[in-house]
Amino acid sequence: MATLSVADTADVHETARVGDGTAVWHLAQIRENAVLGTDCIIGRGAYVGAGVRIGDRVKVQNHALVYEPAVLEDGVFVGPAVVLTNDQYPRSVDPDGTLKRAADWEAVEVTVREGASLGARSVCVAPVTVGRWAMVAAGAVVVRDVPDFALVAGVPARRVGWVGRAGVRLEDKGSGRWLCPRTGATYTERGGLLREDGTHDSHERDHDHGGR
Repeated sequence: MATLSVADTADVHETARVGDGTAVWHLAQIRENAVLGTDCIIGRGAYVGAGVRIGDRVKVQNHALVYEPAVLEDGVFVGPAVVLTNDQYPRSVDPDGTLKRAADWEAVEVTVREGASLGARSVCVAPVTVGRWAMVAAGAVVVRDVPDFALVAGVPARRVGWVGRAGVRLEDKGSGRWLCPRTGATYTERGGLLREDGTHDSHERDHDHGGR
């Protein structure tokens, strides 16, 4: 079994749980009670907030900021300098000028579902969910939920296409049918949502992203 690898300059809190085979690179910080799965990569200077939950085989690239209480499911990719926010109404001080403390505001969550990718310098403004195997373009600002398999880009981010599990843009075959040119997998679009053909996915029942 692969062993945990933590750089000497990394800061991993003693209460954090980090799975076997995970590598934490120079100057990365893993805060208290964070949970990381197996075979993850946490890049140089990345930040993982207190209580953040990260699944298996997740890559958090250099200088990405994953603020609590974010959840990253298995196989998620977080590009360089990505930011996952957690404050809907950010202020340094209260209306009377008093410096805000941790107890003075409620952290809200960004959830990134299985296999999804967040491109370099993209921002997810909480609360928001990025669906399974979706792709957020570099520099995009996500302010609304992203459907499974959606390719979103821009400020604010909007769907500009669909991608498959390989991350390649799907080809439109007409009548709601889509094809991955790399794997040959086929997909069907209905009501602004995309589903892999031949699957019966419970996520579609549990997580309605509203086609947004």
